[in-house]
Amino acid sequence: MPFTLHGIPVSRGIAIGRAYLIAPAALDVDHYLVELSQIEAEIERFRVALKLVEQELDTLRADLAADAPSEMGAFIGVHLMILNDVMLVQETMDLIRTRRFNVEWALTEQLERLTRHFDEVEDEYLRERKADIEQVVERVLKALAGASPTPLHGSCDEMIVVAHDIAPADMLQFKGQTFQGFVTDLGGRTSHTAIVARSLGIPAAVGVQQASALIRQDDLIIVDGDHGVVIVDPAPIVLEEYTYRQSEMALERRKLQRLKFSPTQTLCGSRIQLYANIELPEDAQAALEAGATGVGLFRTEFLFMNHKDQLPEEDEQFEAYKRAAELMNGLPVTIRTIDVGADKPLDSLSGDGYETAANPALGLRAIRWSLSEPQMFLTQLRAILRASAFGNIKILIPMLAHAQQIDQTLDLIREARRQLDDAGLGYDPNIQVGAMIEIPAAALALPMFLRRLDFLSIGTNDLIQYTLAIDRADNAVADLYDPLHPAVLQLIAHTLREAKRAGVPVSVCGEMAGDPQLTRLLLGMGLTEFSMHPSQLLVVKQEILRSQLKALEKPVADVLAAYEPEELQAALGRLAQA
Repeated sequence: MPFTLHGIPVSRGIAIGRAYLIAPAALDVDHYLVELSQIEAEIERFRVALKLVEQELDTLRADLAADAPSEMGAFIGVHLMILNDVMLVQETMDLIRTRRFNVEWALTEQLERLTRHFDEVEDEYLRERKADIEQVVERVLKALAGASPTPLHGSCDEMIVVAHDIAPADMLQFKGQTFQGFVTDLGGRTSHTAIVARSLGIPAAVGVQQASALIRQDDLIIVDGDHGVVIVDPAPIVLEEYTYRQSEMALERRKLQRLKFSPTQTLCGSRIQLYANIELPEDAQAALEAGATGVGLFRTEFLFMNHKDQLPEEDEQFEAYKRAAELMNGLPVTIRTIDVGADKPLDSLSGDGYETAANPALGLRAIRWSLSEPQMFLTQLRAILRASAFGNIKILIPMLAHAQQIDQTLDLIREARRQLDDAGLGYDPNIQVGAMIEIPAAALALPMFLRRLDFLSIGTNDLIQYTLAIDRADNAVADLYDPLHPAVLQLIAHTLREAKRAGVPVSVCGEMAGDPQLTRLLLGMGLTEFSMHPSQLLVVKQEILRSQLKALEKPVADVLAAYEPEELQAALGRLAQA
């Protein structure tokens, strides 16, 4: 029976396909589709792993001491029974054959089904046996870990991922794979999960409450990424309408491709720079293909994610930054130093201060954490400086608010240079250093930034969060997150105005830069450098090509003077027609 769910639109477009529910446990393993010709080989891989675990358990039981408690032998016996249970083994094989899941994905999916059954059992002893199943599955996954084949890439059946939530690090697993869209129960417009989803350039809706509970495996669903709507089991006439809209959007995207190599300038001839935000070095290629004239934000924290035991070494970081610089072939690459916090935790830092704070968003995060770990910070700075010898690299520092923080950071950059000099390693001696303006205190104390730094970048996502006291990852207050709040607009306009007066370049690298509905507003405020996801570049470029700066002055002034919602909407309407 058809029904509709509503959430938050985070990545434009329409996806039509079959729902693939991802259990939370499945996010800890690779998941991909197996080619038809490889299904039996995949099942054989599963059988080999089961045999290895069986041998391990037999050895454990044989090695038990004579005086060992009898429960120990019984415990191992239970695990052996589970290992050969048809509900675990046969059902997993069925998932491989019918859905073409790889072994790890199929196994964790079946684990999720079994544990749900155990949760519903009233008998406490039986309910607690799900822990035994989890332990057996963990053993099998470990046995599989050393022999995982390469995931299948390329297009295939229309798969739309449905999950309770997907962390940023997990989202990276989906790059280049076969999924057509995403739906999650949790998340907000500027949660980092949403940001990565947009970087994939496919439709997504987040904050669709209870989606993973209401949608069943293989349900036909439509994801309307423009409106955050998910339609389950659509009626034929609805399916036909959305199929038509999907083809119309594809046509529009093809038309936009014509703009890729034309100069980015307004009707009055003012040149505008369009940069790309990237998460991994390989994303630089997509940025070039989309027509970006540089990388305005390289989020280095994604290099650090999933390093469970230790942080990446200097050489590993150096190679990543060098790779991005070389791919951009002389175009600017702005590398932001690690920005970890409540919404972007690192596995290798479990238990550190920023996780245990009462309010992590206001705690030890971003530059605060880097300055508290100077050796880690120096490692990253050396890696960035070394890479600067191979391209046009800039250093961007997140979450600065105090003059002392700026001075400490610049001192550490000088120390990193000295260490490289002593080691005889080259770097760009004229590398520029800039600051993110993402805290109201920074926007209101710009002179101390303008005197010390080479450029500024406004991070609108956090600036909105901290100005409005809204946790952008909290669904309960997601409706209060407003980029058009008068206080937010005043801070952005003030920063652009004062930076221009001082002759310091300034860009916007937050989500506002990639929203074509806000392009004219930012142009009218004086912004000449936009940085966004590659997928948004051409639609923003189209707005720039249609804009006349002189015609924007009065309606933008009206927007900035409006404090009542009705006045603001009226002014925005006039701006859209300018």
